[in-house]
Amino acid sequence: MSRFTDWLAARAAAREDAGLTRRLFASDASGPMLDLAGNDYLGLARHPRVVAGAVAAAERYGAGAGASRLVTGTLSIHDDLESALAGFTGFPAALAFSTGYHANLAVVSALADADTLVVSDAHVHASMIDACRLSRATVEVVPHNDVAAVEAALARRTQSRALVLIETIYSVLGDAAPVADLADVCSRHEAVLVADEAHALGVCGIEGRGLFHAAGLAGRDHVVATLTLSKSLGSQGGAVLSTPAVREHLVNTARPFIYDTGLAPAAAGAATAALAVVLDEPDRVARVRAVAGALAKAGGVPEADGAVLAIPMPGPREAVEAVQRAAAEGVRIGCFRPPSTPDGISRLRLTAHAHLSDPEVERATVVLQDLLR
Repeated sequence: MSRFTDWLAARAAAREDAGLTRRLFASDASGPMLDLAGNDYLGLARHPRVVAGAVAAAERYGAGAGASRLVTGTLSIHDDLESALAGFTGFPAALAFSTGYHANLAVVSALADADTLVVSDAHVHASMIDACRLSRATVEVVPHNDVAAVEAALARRTQSRALVLIETIYSVLGDAAPVADLADVCSRHEAVLVADEAHALGVCGIEGRGLFHAAGLAGRDHVVATLTLSKSLGSQGGAVLSTPAVREHLVNTARPFIYDTGLAPAAAGAATAALAVVLDEPDRVARVRAVAGALAKAGGVPEADGAVLAIPMPGPREAVEAVQRAAAEGVRIGCFRPPSTPDGISRLRLTAHAHLSDPEVERATVVLQDLLR
């Protein structure tokens, strides 16, 4: 044994004692399960047109992009995807990344510097938190969805520039941000509002076009959106939605873009096809909201603003036990435990899926009610 292995063992023991040990498992090897844990909100990951889009792109371009997009890694399928994303969401420009995590790292680290104040909602995703650490900016964390706190932070700043970081639909609690009010505050104080639309795209707004689109904010000079392709679009990757000037700045300065291999062609092809399916099958957006409503009623929580539902639990062990009991009934649910929860409260996390049938939704509600009884 060495000091290093002793340290690893001590950390593992501490996690086990606190009920916070996480383990990987092959979800496809556990038999058929009713999925209320994954983020394939619209059920497009296995849609024939989406799979065909991935296959066609892989056959045309190969398995990988082969290089950074500034070398030879930008392909026509990337251009097609970016045009489709911009058109769908109402933004004038889009830039695709290999992951949504990279999209958030890129925006914050490239738009902030030592003369920038970053005002971050307490509940933003880990990718935004890490981006703040890389930004060299002064960071102020404000209480969740507190518009007055954001305005106060901006009003007293001494830095010449400012960013405000939020999620339009938050990934843990599933609640919506007051985007219109925050955009107004940012406009008055010459700050840029950066919002992660990962959990809103395909679920919220007209035809699932997101909350910025619904609020009439898409394309404003002081508004930038990020998103992932791995949730409602059933693929993988991420993107930034912005003005052309912001896009050009990211292409030239964002390290997660410059030094990363371009998004895999199959993922880009799948996401492009998925956007077309969302437009052609708008009932999927309405269906996911209906399923979310049924699950919220069964769980005794307010109706969700998106597809994510969070049910508080007494502690991490109780949350894990509930997940295991549900799995024994053939229903897969998730749970968030510290440090993944911003307020330290363990929760069951359920996600609504548009492709669930009425009998499947009924079965899910019965299992959920039994868990909480």
